[in-house]
Parts: sequence; structure tokens; C-alpha cells
Amino acid sequence: MPLKRGMIINMKKLFTSESVTEGHPDKLCDYISDSILDSYLAIDPYSRVACETVAGKGEIYITGEITSNAEVDIEQVVRNAIKEVGYCDSKTDIDYKTCNIIIKLSKQSSDIALGVDKSLETKQGNEELLGAGDQGLMFGFACNETNELMPLPISLAHKLAKQLTFVRKQKIISYLRPDGKVQVTIEYNDGKPVRVDTIVISTQHKENVDLNILKQDIKKEVINKIVPQELLDENTKYFINPTGRFIIGGPLGDSGLTGRKIIVDTYGGYSRHGGGAFSGKDPTKVDRSASYMARHIAKNIVANGYAKKCEIQIAYSIGVAKPVSIYVNTYGTNTIPEEEIVEKIDKTFDLTPRGIINYLDLQRPIYRQTTNYGHFGKKDLPWEKIINF
Repeated sequence: MPLKRGMIINMKKLFTSESVTEGHPDKLCDYISDSILDSYLAIDPYSRVACETVAGKGEIYITGEITSNAEVDIEQVVRNAIKEVGYCDSKTDIDYKTCNIIIKLSKQSSDIALGVDKSLETKQGNEELLGAGDQGLMFGFACNETNELMPLPISLAHKLAKQLTFVRKQKIISYLRPDGKVQVTIEYNDGKPVRVDTIVISTQHKENVDLNILKQDIKKEVINKIVPQELLDENTKYFINPTGRFIIGGPLGDSGLTGRKIIVDTYGGYSRHGGGAFSGKDPTKVDRSASYMARHIAKNIVANGYAKKCEIQIAYSIGVAKPVSIYVNTYGTNTIPEEEIVEKIDKTFDLTPRGIINYLDLQRPIYRQTTNYGHFGKKDLPWEKIINF
């Protein structure tokens, strides 16, 4: 049918985001790295930590750079983290009691420390500032699709993954094991979320579990407890353990690595990503701290009614305190000019590394709680606080 002037066309689109449980091998590595970070910050708040974890079959490898006055039993921290996740069987995943732990750590490079300890501005005699620990670009995002001002696909994916872990640890579904993945597809109509199109859940389980029973249990105890019924209909598709079997999991089924779930950690692909990972990094690394600050700013732009959707980019040079650029995109949803929003940001927030660290109070052991089910949208984290500005 030819289009006529004045016709209204409903634009339907599908968007998908994924989350993973804390037993996923990459998330296990993130959790170990953040557990090590918190252990150092609890003793020495000024610790410089860039800790990477690799998980393989029966083996955990810790590498990176740590400079600190604290003394930490890293092996014990690693074993405790694996135990907390629930891995205790070397036949199907990894055993916290018997796994081999290899630790190869060095101190922060003196060349990098030179730029962090004294910024270019300090060396030029202008201001006493902490320099950025690396160059990079960081994004923050918020929209009004959910109460936490996060996109609906990643919000539901995280909640389902968290519920999957809850029913395992509470033994509501007693045969589940720690590894698992969730994927949620949302249908949008004219830019607004209207229904859940597809839910994919793959969960590790013990042997001799009937697949039909597993599907019934997951739908009853996970999906129906989390997804609002008004978003589900007769056309919603469910794929629960679609391979038919998921017994071998964790690092025994697939190797893990810190920083390999950066889209899960942020906005589920709904917003852009600068490429830098978070876990295992102390807050002098702007990959982490500036991403948190960018989220804080974007969330407050939406919460204060200046826009319905907002993306912030902040970019830095290594060794320089002040950002090289700040970018605001409200996708045409702004209620005041974007130039005015940029002015408000400039007047309200100190975006130097030290300014961000002080404003969000980041030199403390708060990072283990960020590792799983997203770094954003959790109301108790300091960058999620709503302010008037």
C-alpha cells in the first residue's frame, strides 16, 4: 500500500541483552579480581591494583600489577571467592579446596605511576592533581524504561540471572549448579518497550535431571517470579537449556578471564562502550571510575527531567587530570538545550580522577558487590544516587 501524507506507521523493533550468573567462568574471574582488590583497599585505601584472573581446568592464574602497603593472603582470598560462588566439585566444574592457584604479580610500572602520582597540570605548576591512569573513553547511559533508569532488556536479564542464583543457593531448585546464562529480547513499538518476545535461559545442573521438569521449574521459580505478566503473552518464546544437557560447567567447561563481560557489566549493548573493563581495577583507573561517574551524570540528567534518554562520553589522556572532551547525547528527548546540560555538568562535577574518587568515595572495599548482575542500576551504589542539579 502506498504511503499517504499524515499516515502513522508503527515501527516495531526487537532488542536483545544478556546476563550471566556468578558461576559463569568469566564472572568467576571478575569476582576473584574484585575480591583481591577489596582485600587491599580494606587495609590500604591508596592501593594501586590492576589484577587479572584466568580460570582453566582445575587451575586459577592471578597476574597483573599491585602496589600497596597492605599484606594480603591472595590464595585464601581466591579460595574463599570460589567457595562463595558455590564451586566445590572438580568433576563437573572446579573445587575451591583442591584447585591449583598460581600467583604472578608485579608492582605498577614506574612509568605509569609517574603520570598518575603527578598529573601534567601538577608538573606545570598549575594545580596539585592526580593524573588519569590511562588514556581512554568512557560512556554513561540512562533512560526512563525502568525504575532504576536502565534499559529494560538488560534490567530483566540481570534480574532473571540473579533469581537463577537465588533459587540455587536457597535450594528451591536443588539440582542446579553455579554456571548459567540468560538472554532477553524485548519488542519495541515506536521506541517504547511493549512486550517480551524471547527468553533464553541455560543453567548448569546435576546429572539425571529430567529436562521437562527443569523447564517447568525454571519457568515457575525464575521467569514467573521476575517478569511482569503483562509483558508476557501467548507469542512469547522460551528456550530453556536448548542443548538438552548442561552438566559440565564453570572453568571445566570453558575457560574464564577477567574483563570479558563488559557489555553484561554495563547496558547490554543498548548504549555504546569505550572498551575498558572494570573488575580488578582500583579507582585511579578511569576505565572504572569515570564510567561510574558518567552513569551518575546520565542518570541524574534523566532523573531531573532534562531528558528521557541520555548518553555521556568522557575522554582522558594518560597523565592528564582534566578530561580532553565531554559529550552529551539526549537523542532528541531533551527538555532543555544540550549546551545548557553541558554547562550544568561543568559547574556541578569535578571530572578529574581525584575529583571523581572523592565525590563518589571510591577508595574503599565496595567492588565485590558490583561484580555480578551489572555495575549499574543497584540503588545502594554511590554512583546511583539521585541529586538535584
